[in-house]
Amino acid sequence: MKRLAPALLAWIAVACCGTAFAATPAKPTKAQPAGASAAITPPASSSATSQDAKPAAVTLPTAKAAKSGSEPDSIQILERAVARDSSKFDNLYRLGVMYLDRDRIAEASQVLLKASKLRPKDHRVLVNLGAAYDAAGHADQAQDAYKRALTLTPDDSVATCRLASSLYAQGKYDQAMSLLRDIIQKKPGSYCAYFTLGVAFADAGIYKDAIRMWQKVVDLAPTSAEAVSAKESIEVLQKFVTP
Repeated sequence: MKRLAPALLAWIAVACCGTAFAATPAKPTKAQPAGASAAITPPASSSATSQDAKPAAVTLPTAKAAKSGSEPDSIQILERAVARDSSKFDNLYRLGVMYLDRDRIAEASQVLLKASKLRPKDHRVLVNLGAAYDAAGHADQAQDAYKRALTLTPDDSVATCRLASSLYAQGKYDQAMSLLRDIIQKKPGSYCAYFTLGVAFADAGIYKDAIRMWQKVVDLAPTSAEAVSAKESIEVLQKFVTP
């Protein structure tokens, strides 16, 4: 069986699991949390949202959100609003997610941290803050944010997937796989977990199981961002699987 080149495997990892908690769709972070070889990360978006809560705009996998021409203006409007009054959580949160979605990681971390101080029990901002820390290469801080989110909303699929991804990227494979299997056992419809398992299997060279996991994503959530990433990743891996 052929072995995937590290660069190709890294591309698949970037297409991994990620949802948007915000009004704007999320996309995968360029600087994946730990991305040594195949860091698992929630598919296609930097910002995270809970697939359990099924927010209005959910983008888990790999496809980058299309940027409308009005979005830069939206960021500028929010920046001005925050500059005038940085005590409004909603403006800070939305601006942080927009920064994260556009890989403006340092700014996202700063703004989301301020938002988390205003609402320390808002799990959405904690998951997105963790994603920003992961993208900046601060895995320990990211994992702390995910764990805090999980104390507020136990068994949240996206928080669990991101925590597993961060741990996996650090080489803590047993912990990562245990988290993923646990969330699947509790919530069989957690397609984010299946996507992340697919990345882990691909990293291990177990391509048929990786394809099987990603096909599960397509079956469970055919219109999700993860499904788009899964289909693309399946097409890539099928070239490396012996018939």
